Amino acid sequence: MAINLRTTDRFQDRHIGPDEQEENDMLQTLGVNSLNELIDQTIPAAIRTDQELRLPEGQSEYNYLNELTNKASLNKAYKSYIGTGYYGTITPAAIKRNVFENPGWYTQYTPYQAELAQGRLEALLNFQTMVADLTGLPLSNASLLDEGTSAAEAMTMLYNAKNKSSKKEPARVFYVSDQCFPQTIEVLKARADSADIELRITDPSSFELDDNTFGILLQYPDQAGKVQDHTDLIKAAHDAGAFVTVAADLLSLSLLTPPGEMGADVAVGNTQRFGVPMGYGGPHAAYFATHEKFKRQIPGRIIGVSIDVHDQTAYRMALQTREQHIRREKATSNICTAQSLLAIMA
Repeated sequence: MAINLRTTDRFQDRHIGPDEQEENDMLQTLGVNSLNELIDQTIPAAIRTDQELRLPEGQSEYNYLNELTNKASLNKAYKSYIGTGYYGTITPAAIKRNVFENPGWYTQYTPYQAELAQGRLEALLNFQTMVADLTGLPLSNASLLDEGTSAAEAMTMLYNAKNKSSKKEPARVFYVSDQCFPQTIEVLKARADSADIELRITDPSSFELDDNTFGILLQYPDQAGKVQDHTDLIKAAHDAGAFVTVAADLLSLSLLTPPGEMGADVAVGNTQRFGVPMGYGGPHAAYFATHEKFKRQIPGRIIGVSIDVHDQTAYRMALQTREQHIRREKATSNICTAQSLLAIMA
């Protein structure tokens, strides 16, 4: 019996880009005759090259992996010491196989059709709960890009909180402990420069808190590994009308006094120590925790608990009016990308 199978040579026409007729229709709508004409009209000649790209011959996956392995073998392996926010960890085999290497978890995003992904939302809610428990602060988001970004978001949020309703000249000074991690300080410098914020990096004992100060940032434990009770300094900052952010090692908070108990307004940091590989410095999921009074200013995605049409517990994206995909230029959060995969691993 003869079996007729459908030809499969039209797969690319069906699934990869527009077909010839669709392409012609789009070009006609744009008023051009060809893709080359469209490129000529849209891309300045000054930034185009008229030479062929000098690309090497393609390689198979096997050969390419061998080449990468050979290059990696040229690296010199040194001992790993504790410090500056990155640490050697052990990733449990079950987490590595079922989460890190599972294509179902690959995306770093919180899904845009979030309510369809109840399992992912539940995992991120667990992340938020863990962060809130360890920091001693009631509200956490579902992760941010890295510790530096998280600290910069805290600085921006507290600047707005301090100055939004004030009729006085804006308070522009933000003190940063000189024992904060250097990569965090560099991100803060870039953000402060664009926001017209005066960054003062010095020893915490030299902070001169006054009406022009809107916030301070402390590292806990600091870059040198020193553990210090910041309760008195935090109280002094509050007495001066300033807010306090503590960049804390989240794992250490299982033993140390949480920032929330010291009186901190915001806690930020990295979750790399929770079994996430160093990965040559990233990526790793940051965390951001704060008080309920800042819930409409906090950056990033927040997972909340609700009830579905069947009166069953359901998870959803909460307080989305803060975000840029809802309010565009009026958004209080422009960090919608989260490190969901790394947060779920942590």
